[in-house]
Amino acid sequence: MASSEQSVPRAVAVLSELPDTLEAARDASSRALAALGTAPNLAVVFASFHHQPQFDALAQTLQGELAADCLVGCTGESIVCNDREIEGGPALALWIAHLPATTMEAVQLDFQATKEGGTILGWPDSWSDELPEGSSLIVLAEPYSFPADVLVSRLNDDRPQLQVVGGMASGGSAPKENRLLLGDRMVEAGAVGVLLHGATRLRSVVSQGCRPIGRPLVVTRAEQNVIFELGGRPALAQLQEIFESLGAAERDLVRQGLHVGQVINEYQENFGRGDFLIRNVQGADPQSGAVAVGDFVRVGQTVQFHVRDAATADEDLTAMLAAAKADGARDCLAALLFTCNGRGTRLFDDADHDARAVARQWQGLPVAGFFAQGEIGPVGGKSFVHGFTASIALFEKHESDA
Repeated sequence: MASSEQSVPRAVAVLSELPDTLEAARDASSRALAALGTAPNLAVVFASFHHQPQFDALAQTLQGELAADCLVGCTGESIVCNDREIEGGPALALWIAHLPATTMEAVQLDFQATKEGGTILGWPDSWSDELPEGSSLIVLAEPYSFPADVLVSRLNDDRPQLQVVGGMASGGSAPKENRLLLGDRMVEAGAVGVLLHGATRLRSVVSQGCRPIGRPLVVTRAEQNVIFELGGRPALAQLQEIFESLGAAERDLVRQGLHVGQVINEYQENFGRGDFLIRNVQGADPQSGAVAVGDFVRVGQTVQFHVRDAATADEDLTAMLAAAKADGARDCLAALLFTCNGRGTRLFDDADHDARAVARQWQGLPVAGFFAQGEIGPVGGKSFVHGFTASIALFEKHESDA
């Protein structure tokens, strides 16, 4: 291949639904390499739980076939490839890319409990230096052994410019059942990932699939995850007033599941899509008027109640993808899609919803992903672990390197 062609970034995503793990790996590898036309320096694989028993052999086979500089992957309850979402059947999605002038470093992280609460081990030596501008971390974590919220919280504090995107492996229902993959090795616990910077950069789209009801309110009394007062009144009284102002359809959505959006950047005058971190409402106490939510809340924070349904989730994802495209993400190379295992046909009437939403914006874009047990991505400039969310990493060539 000519040197000019070697400098062109490219990516391919292929799907194999062969039930035999090694046959699926060889099938996907041969077709992906033929389509890419050059050696990949990054490879990502997502395999349904049908392939879990052979994950060690899968890692060795893929690394042997691809010889990629960085290879990571994990099990998924359901698998995404291009414009399809395979729910319930054997599936292996292989995504490979040739990304010139882009530095990549594979990482393996572990969590160790301590008297102080715990520490994360495995930080690369290179992380002792300042990370280059535009750095991103793609992370795949095992949910029973690795608290990803601890990771993103630490990185938000220590590396505020680092964008973190990824998902929690799924398919297993107990510790030591999910699988991760790093190079030619299977990993049972912790997290694996790739630190990426240079000519190829990531643009994140995080669709939490909710819409606000009522008005923004300031937390005036709270303790840990319990809100006692909003705007100087009992939180439950404020919620009841909002509920009574709603129509019948929205009241039904509140009964099905209520959420609270926490404003990330309090310095904004107005709050809209993408400005809230969505967390579940876990319960309420009629006697105290308190409302419990699925995260810590602080006094002075602005919050707004939200609801979620299929129509809202569809509208939110479509709007956010269109906004990303209008903002310059027109010539994407590829994407990785981490969508909640509560989405798919559990939420939408039709299959392939999230994958097709991406395909509508970028026809023919190579996409791979899986249904996660928790999705990771930035909201308001900080990275978080989410639920019921579609977190998408768009790969694009940086303008200064175009």
